[in-house]
Amino acid sequence: MTGVIVTDPPRADAADVAALARFGVATVHEALGRTGSLGPGLRPIQQGVRVGGTAVTVLCRPGDNLMIHAAVEQCREGDLLVVTTTSPSTDGLFGELFATALRRRGVRGLVIDAGVRDTAELRAMGFPVWSAAVCAQGTVKASAGSVNVPVVVGGQVIRPGDAILADDDGVLRVPRDLVATAVKAAAARTAKEEATRAAFAEGELGLDRYGLRETLSRLGVRYVTAEEYGREETAT
Repeated sequence: MTGVIVTDPPRADAADVAALARFGVATVHEALGRTGSLGPGLRPIQQGVRVGGTAVTVLCRPGDNLMIHAAVEQCREGDLLVVTTTSPSTDGLFGELFATALRRRGVRGLVIDAGVRDTAELRAMGFPVWSAAVCAQGTVKASAGSVNVPVVVGGQVIRPGDAILADDDGVLRVPRDLVATAVKAAAARTAKEEATRAAFAEGELGLDRYGLRETLSRLGVRYVTAEEYGREETAT
């Protein structure tokens, strides 16, 4: 459905989202069974930033940012704006003026499956953005779209109020009813990784810690000397 602005979508619990935002995208992705990634097409315009927030979703027409203006009004503290278009677009739908308005409302950042511009200004003001393109091409404000409806980005259905995490590794969607579960799973994964890191620092090999020697054997992988390998190569 297009041409609607939903004003009161349920949101994931703010405290749970804040707790989840302490973990990296890769950690939460793994903890949830390698689900929720929006893929490699969305890249940060900055480095060293990790954010988490509740999704305010925007569906725009290509080359038209009217509905982003409408979405600003629906944003509140702790939200993260998620924008996509009805068909592919790389035009610069978003820039520094939008970021100024969103920051005033406590918005944590932007994920946009389209273009963004004013990137130097966005970095300078500390407003984090993950985008599919950087493009100076401007837009119009003439076509109806929707705000706070389900949208698809990177093959993931994002619903308003879902948790969105983003860092240098990309962007992740966590359904709002799974955020508390994701916090526990990510904490457990982090503890496991810390134990593994300590073991590796002491010299233990992944082959032994993960039981991979048996896997290699089962797959028919053999250990041979260089001399044996040379003989086998000559024989073939």
